[in-house]
Amino acid sequence: MKKTEEIRSEFPSLLTQDEKGNQVVYLDGPGGTQVPTSVIESISDYYKECNANTHGEFLSSKKTDEIMDNMREKVSVFLGAESKGCISIGQNMTTLSYSLARAFSKIFKQGDEVIITELDHEANRGPWKTLENIGVKLIEVKLLKDGTLDYNDFKNKINDKTVLVAMGMSSNAIGTLNDFMQIRDYLKNHNALFLLDAVHYAPHFSIDIDDLGCDFLLCSAYKFYGPHVGLLYSKPGLLEKIQPERLVVQDQFAPFIIETGTLNHAACNGVAAAIDFIASLGEGKTYKEKLTDAYKNLGKHEFRLASYLYSELNKMDNITVIGTDFTSLKRTPTVSFVHKELTANKICQKLAQKNICAWDGHFYALKAIQSLGLEERGGVTRLGISAYNSLDEINRTVEAISKI
Repeated sequence: MKKTEEIRSEFPSLLTQDEKGNQVVYLDGPGGTQVPTSVIESISDYYKECNANTHGEFLSSKKTDEIMDNMREKVSVFLGAESKGCISIGQNMTTLSYSLARAFSKIFKQGDEVIITELDHEANRGPWKTLENIGVKLIEVKLLKDGTLDYNDFKNKINDKTVLVAMGMSSNAIGTLNDFMQIRDYLKNHNALFLLDAVHYAPHFSIDIDDLGCDFLLCSAYKFYGPHVGLLYSKPGLLEKIQPERLVVQDQFAPFIIETGTLNHAACNGVAAAIDFIASLGEGKTYKEKLTDAYKNLGKHEFRLASYLYSELNKMDNITVIGTDFTSLKRTPTVSFVHKELTANKICQKLAQKNICAWDGHFYALKAIQSLGLEERGGVTRLGISAYNSLDEINRTVEAISKI
């Protein structure tokens, strides 16, 4: 893997300094990572060289067709999908989920049950709540006080009435890595759809849909060094079966059947470049092998920094770190905490004075923060590790927090 300084040199935004000369420290990757030069240039190049709609007879239109095909192909390899025909594109994960929910409302019936969890981001809760309007019963899996899901509760709530299980692969708020493979096994004897939210998982771990056994998987490219584009994997034949709402003039088959309006072709070119960037961090004979190796390297780097950050914060008497520790690899490199006296927002204000970028609040995982009894305190302060973060940045952050 490239050395950290070499990786950092590919991100122009990391050179930013405040008026006091403090170099910026971006620890807000869970809210959206910084973007490498290659991604920026790919978006710019599209406008310079193509900038045309698809399916035309002239050269720039044909180039746009190639860009879109190339992007779908790279995303399919990135996710371990069957083919590029399984990859649909949207504005973001939330809009794609609402489109799926509207389609499900036509095939689900009164008395059917949909399972969601208390840990999830509202983008993987709100859309399925709309199904209550047609008489579908929404079932919630409990969140334990240690920040993990209650899997006995999960198993007991899956039954013959279950038509959909929607769960996150990991928590964007507190870093919990969910045991989605256990749920996959629970569902083997049930005829329920299995939908995974990989938005917080995809930046940190390799994905192989063939192993996951899911029917749908959603993620967002701006969380893994790309632009704001939502991505949806659908098992072959499912989109045609559920028939999403769309214009009569658009393609009536997957993956296009759920895509609305003209897509952001420039951003899609950026998505392909973001995946190329990740692949450049690994080695292998095939593109997938490079991606898999890259994630192994990234995992070691991010885990080392995040576990060190966790341990240093845990030593502070006025800090309580939320969620599971780093004694196992079953953790994303996201560390959230509360201060004994100050609100999460106040902590972020003080860190910002040192040009350290952190977020506070519930991060749209409102139910999780409420279940953990943290809402009245303003939620948590969240620090997220990405490929470009360094040990020096973590030490700066630890020092800054220790002086608050």
